[in-house]
Parts: sequence; C-alpha cells; structure tokens
Amino acid sequence: MTATYTFDVFTSLDGFGSTTGNWGGYWGKQGPELLERRLATYGEDQRMVFGGGTYRMFAGMLADSTEESDVRDPWVTRMINLPATVVSNTVQGPLDWPDGTVVRGDAVDVVARLKKESEVPLRSHGSLSMNRALLAAGLVDFVQVTLFPVVTGQTGTEPIFHGTADYDLELIESRTLDGRSQEFIYRPTLHT
Repeated sequence: MTATYTFDVFTSLDGFGSTTGNWGGYWGKQGPELLERRLATYGEDQRMVFGGGTYRMFAGMLADSTEESDVRDPWVTRMINLPATVVSNTVQGPLDWPDGTVVRGDAVDVVARLKKESEVPLRSHGSLSMNRALLAAGLVDFVQVTLFPVVTGQTGTEPIFHGTADYDLELIESRTLDGRSQEFIYRPTLHT
C-alpha cells in the first residue's frame, strides 16, 4: 500500500503563504475552531516532511519562543512530536526535533520512496518550493488549504503556486472555521 501525501498550507485570499506586514500569526484570524481543527488534523498518526528552509524557520521560531507563546499552540506542539523527515542537502543533523531525520537527495526521489515505505500518511506544512516540485511529479495526493480572509497585496510574500503547472482540483472536503476562515481539501490532477 502506498502512503498518501498531503500538502498542507496557509494562505491569504491573494495566494501568499506569508507576509512582511504586522498581521501577526494566522494573519490575526485564529480562533478556537481553527485551533481545534488543526489539533485534530495533527492528532492522527502521520510523518511530517519538510524542506530545509521550512525546517530552519520552524526550528528558529521554536527556539525563540517560550512554552506560553502563541507559537506553541497545541497543534504545533503535536506536530513537533510527530516523526519528521527533512529533505535537504544543507541542513546538518542532529535536528532540534524529537524524532526528526535529515535525508539528502532530491525531494521527488525521497518522497517517492517514503510513499512506498511509510506505514502512516505523509504531510508537509509549508515547504512551498519542495511541494511545487512534488506536485509536478504527481506525488501530492491532497492539497489542504486554509484560507484566511485577508488580502496582502502590499505585504504578501511566498506566492504559494507561483510557477506551477495548471491543475484541476477535486473538492474532497470543506469547512468554515470561526465564521471567517475556510479550509479546503482537494485532490489535484494535472490540467490537460
């Protein structure tokens, strides 16, 4: 059996994964339903897969935080305690991640092998350039998008799907969280 792979990403309405503005975490739109949903999603057994840049970002944020800070929401704490594979030719071990390993090589080859070998689903939060390559290789089974009700035209950074091919998206599941944010789970197929 082949493990499924989910590309999990937060976005503004205009398609940016982060911002240089003063929005704060979750673009200031977090609420109890969003945090409960994230915790439930990460409560399932799974293996995280990160590119080197995203791993360094998470490790840096966590190192600079305290147990009481917003960075340590319960779902983030759960994510940190899941097994993780960091696909990078530049990150050096040991990792500051309880059950994390670095695997060198091309992400497409590494994830293709993980999909064959893993007994649990695979999930990546962020890691945009890596996930664009995995989409192009047909290795992404689901795209889970949490859409925050903001437009970051002046301060948005990291356009999520910049440079990808065209994809048709089959809606598998959707929900509204806290009356404002949306979560969509799609099955992508290359548009021909």
